[in-house]
Amino acid sequence: MGRAGGGPALLPAMWRAGEDTPPLTVPRDPARGAARRELTKPMYHQDDPSLLQRVLDAFWDWLDRLLGAASSAAPGGTAGLVVILLAVLALLAALWWRLGTPRRTPASVPALFDDRPRSAAEHRSAAAAHAARGHWNTAVQERMRALVRALEERALLDPRPGRTADEAAAEAARPLPGHASRLHAAARDFDDVAYGGRTADEATYRRLADLDEDLAHARPQLAASAPGTPHHGPRGGAAG
Repeated sequence: MGRAGGGPALLPAMWRAGEDTPPLTVPRDPARGAARRELTKPMYHQDDPSLLQRVLDAFWDWLDRLLGAASSAAPGGTAGLVVILLAVLALLAALWWRLGTPRRTPASVPALFDDRPRSAAEHRSAAAAHAARGHWNTAVQERMRALVRALEERALLDPRPGRTADEAAAEAARPLPGHASRLHAAARDFDDVAYGGRTADEATYRRLADLDEDLAHARPQLAASAPGTPHHGPRGGAAG
């Protein structure tokens, strides 16, 4: 059915003569929205990867792109990149072996002794007992306390509560200058073990025990006479 004069058909071409109802037409935008809503139903996403899997996939894709870019820039391609990575790992391992575990500096260095005064012999006995059981951390601490207490008992150090290992080493180095470097090394070992989180071993304990024994037989250097004090020569007269 058309208009006179050949004008456009009044009804859509799909509505043919004899049909009772016109065809169903849906506008484009509502149809797109309906399709989206349909696809959001769980039945269409049962086999989708989980969030963790998507994150891992994204990470591996990023790593693959990174290694690809690095291998293209490195001499020798992928083989050259592997050699460079191995060299870096070897360097890090060598530094770790040479420097050891990073030291943790305590906020404040506690005193060397606790509130229970004990003799040098008692500290040595405790150190030996811990060393026999392989408790090197405690053995090192007790041997350092024995060393300092022995110097106090010989009047080479003034007994002073609250003294630290570093202070004891610095003060003991004055009458015993020949052992100054070993005293300071012993104080560092004590601080590293007691407060720095490092682990002692038998070698650390043996060094400290040897120093303690050497100091027991060391002759202190006498303080110089005060200025103006006469020095007497072999004949009893004043030195010129």
